[in-house]
Amino acid sequence: MSGAEQQDADKWTYGVRVVSNVIDRAKWRNTLTYRFHPRFTAGVEYNPLAGKVSPLANVVALTETHVRPALILGTSSDRIGTPSGQSFYATLSKNLKHATGLPVAPYAGIAYGTFEDRLRVIGGLNINFAERWSSTILFDGVRIHPTANYTRGRHQFGIIFERGRNPGMNYSVSF
Repeated sequence: MSGAEQQDADKWTYGVRVVSNVIDRAKWRNTLTYRFHPRFTAGVEYNPLAGKVSPLANVVALTETHVRPALILGTSSDRIGTPSGQSFYATLSKNLKHATGLPVAPYAGIAYGTFEDRLRVIGGLNINFAERWSSTILFDGVRIHPTANYTRGRHQFGIIFERGRNPGMNYSVSF
């Protein structure tokens, strides 16, 4: 199967994340999304220890160009440290490899969380170390959560350090 055929076939993605020493909603997270269009995905998040189900959606409102950053809108469960709530976000992201030669892509935006009923400034940095290795430093508006990921075909394996200290693991597969 060619890369284009594989990408077209991989419309579903299942992901699971397990993190120690956090609130029940964040300890065990399962997601299932469907790519309706290259710029639109939607699905559900299920947190079995808290009995919570919430919608997921991600829309690339503006694609990135050599000059312009991408604008991404979406929703997911509220930030990792909250026991409940939904988050609605808008971010700008730009891959800077072409301009700087560095394999980095920063993002910044705003998120509204229903648990605290407030807007937060969010941001982060994605770093591609090698073809299959990457890291994202996530700032959810309150805390920083570094990650490291390894991708092989349709599978991605990763680690996350919630607040930089509570270790967790994630896995996702596209099909």
